[in-house]
Amino acid sequence: MSAYLELESRFRRIAALNEAVGMLHWDMSVLMPTGGASARAEQLAALKLTTHEMKTSAEFHDLLEAAESEVLDGSWQRANLREMRRSWVHANAVDANLVEAMTRASSACEMVWREARLENDFAKVFPYLEEVLKFSREAGKAKSVVLECSVYEALLDQYEPGGRTKQIDDLFADLASFLPDFLETALAKQVERGEAIAPVGPFDADRQCNLGRHLMQVLGFDFGAGRLDVSLHPFCGGVPGDIRVTTRYGEDDFTQSLMGVLHETGHALYEMGLPEEWRYQPVGAARGMVLHESQSLLIEMQACRSREFLSFAAPLMREAFGGTGPEWNHENLYRLYTHVEPSFIRVDADEVTYPAHVILRYRLERALIDDELALVDLPDAWNSGMVDLLGVRPPDDRQGCLQDIHWYDGAWGYFPTYTLGAMAASQLFAAAKVAHPNIPEMISRGDFGLLVGWMRNNIHAMGSSRTSNDILLAATGKPLGADDFKAHLQERYG
Repeated sequence: MSAYLELESRFRRIAALNEAVGMLHWDMSVLMPTGGASARAEQLAALKLTTHEMKTSAEFHDLLEAAESEVLDGSWQRANLREMRRSWVHANAVDANLVEAMTRASSACEMVWREARLENDFAKVFPYLEEVLKFSREAGKAKSVVLECSVYEALLDQYEPGGRTKQIDDLFADLASFLPDFLETALAKQVERGEAIAPVGPFDADRQCNLGRHLMQVLGFDFGAGRLDVSLHPFCGGVPGDIRVTTRYGEDDFTQSLMGVLHETGHALYEMGLPEEWRYQPVGAARGMVLHESQSLLIEMQACRSREFLSFAAPLMREAFGGTGPEWNHENLYRLYTHVEPSFIRVDADEVTYPAHVILRYRLERALIDDELALVDLPDAWNSGMVDLLGVRPPDDRQGCLQDIHWYDGAWGYFPTYTLGAMAASQLFAAAKVAHPNIPEMISRGDFGLLVGWMRNNIHAMGSSRTSNDILLAATGKPLGADDFKAHLQERYG
């Protein structure tokens, strides 16, 4: 067997183990009792250590070197070898003890965060988060040496390969100069159009679930290869062929939970559309979180908050909850779903203010990783940042620095991909409508086949065969920028 084919065999085993890790994380968030936390930390640490040891063996390095000189069969194998080496570089930058310690610390911290969030008690989770931050810094420092980048960029690279702060800073600066004045414009236009009427609950959680499941099927979600459950923080997990979507329900308001379901379904469709023949290889994985978030935000923000979609969905909502009256009119629901208001919670934020939430988190996590902000000062820094960026101050840490899971489970460097993904989503949706001008009309009939098909061909099927920028350039004709996002906001809210 050639060195390359031996590597494919080994990465297949690594991928299967990583899929098991993903399923254990899903179980931890959805089903596992708190008493299982210690055992789960052991399980995750053992699996992470196993895959780390597989990739850091001397034999593994020798196989990579030998494969470089072999004649490979086409561009996909060459791209796969490139992604294998990237995975090897990340693994070999950190020693096994650090991998094990990080896994244990993140698992423990996540479980305590759940309690701390419910109890509005940052002090309770502080020592656990402090440990996660320490290990994340250590890993970032080790990876920064081999990747020849900053510590923060080394962590960012885990979620967006090749991502650099210069590009992020430039794009965020563009938005930061545009959004404050535009927010004032949007709020003024909103007053002119008149306030939306919110439907009055309670809205039974089972009925919300049934409506969500129906709309997931409309989008193309295959329940023979996935499911919908409840968790504290909505996410999309699982593996291709068994995708696990979660949301959370509030019986006083169904609108946010429903959009959470549709957002996560966008992630799910990406995973379901990845190239089956490369499933267990690095090249078959999603390219990175910028493109991943572009898929969820394209579905939720671009498509499902549009007039077209809500004209289709309004009758389904009325039927689901027995609604009557003007509040169930599709135009009112459109105004409700495009309501702009500075608020505390990122996942519930509107399109205009959402980037400010992400910019704040980006600034804070960079400062924490670079040791320019003491962790004990995080709540105050968070609250001050919210005042500066959005003019609101969270009343408590539950609605402030405790609201997101990311830092508590060790995902440092993830946050900027949300707004970069929103930019990519606008760019992709615009390109899809140029290719197929009848997409909006089809959405008004509940037909997402053309839109999802276009995304499947141009994004999903690419896997990690190219860089994010190259995939985006091929699909839209231009690199990632803020222009289409700003144009979208102006058209919808201006």
